[in-house]
Amino acid sequence: MTTPRNPDDREPWEGSGWQEPAHLAGDDQGRDDQTSDEPNFADRRKRPRDEDLSSEAWRPAGWDLPAATPQRDDEPYDGPPRSEPPVRGPAAGGEPSWAPPATGPGTTAPAEPARGGLFGSRRNRDPEMARAFTPETDPLGAQSWALQHGWTVSDGTGPEDAGLAELIASAPVRPGKEARAASVLRGRAGSLELVAFDIAYPLGRGLVPKYAVTAAPLLGSVPGLRLSPARFWKHRTGGLVPVPSGDEGFDARWMLLAAEDSPQARRLAQDPAVHGLLLGTDDGDEFWTASGHVCAVRPDGHRPQLLEHHARLLTAIVGALAAGL
Repeated sequence: MTTPRNPDDREPWEGSGWQEPAHLAGDDQGRDDQTSDEPNFADRRKRPRDEDLSSEAWRPAGWDLPAATPQRDDEPYDGPPRSEPPVRGPAAGGEPSWAPPATGPGTTAPAEPARGGLFGSRRNRDPEMARAFTPETDPLGAQSWALQHGWTVSDGTGPEDAGLAELIASAPVRPGKEARAASVLRGRAGSLELVAFDIAYPLGRGLVPKYAVTAAPLLGSVPGLRLSPARFWKHRTGGLVPVPSGDEGFDARWMLLAAEDSPQARRLAQDPAVHGLLLGTDDGDEFWTASGHVCAVRPDGHRPQLLEHHARLLTAIVGALAAGL
């Protein structure tokens, strides 16, 4: 039997007007105090859904699959147009349903399929990219040019080629012990007798050219000179002194070093023809004197354009050095 509790036994919050919040109240508590039209989510969690879950009302549209009845040919079809399956074998008229590819004149050949490789298929090589990455070295082209102009061709092992080793050893590019002369060309360009060759290195059973050298003999005494682009690092320049030209534009791009500040060196440094030719280049050549020759070197293999380029530059340099002789 339940009896009213003693007022002293009440909880501290009882009798003080406290009520459970409306959103936590049950069906019989907090209903009168609600002034909002919002649903009580707590009640919805406590009570089962009003709808019958087994009925069809709760299912969303498209939930059920259509009836599994095949589409008959005699029934109307409102869907998208059907694609006809490919015909395999002779057609209705007895003719084959395919035609052999045309291979006669005027037809375009099909694209070459990608070739397979060790790590998968490879794309066909683009001819423009292949031409862009082709080395500029063209020994056969240089030899053909030399023969057309009456020059002689040697492989660098003849007795007349023995003196080329001294030119290679004195080159400012520090060629190394394995360097040797290859594809030696001798001939006349204007008033100069030139010898052109490649500084090559052994690779397997052949030689790989790395530097192109063109040399012209100079009569009389040849002073020790080094004419290089100012941006190049200078090797083995001990004992050489700079010879300024007086032209700030030329001295900013080119530097002349000589064993002594002689009249020949000053004429070369101040020659207007030499200035005009060198300032019109890409500053990719170096010049030096050794063994009675004035030499030009470039990190490339010889080709006809380079032969003509070196011939023009050496003609101007030799002319400036020989002016006072």
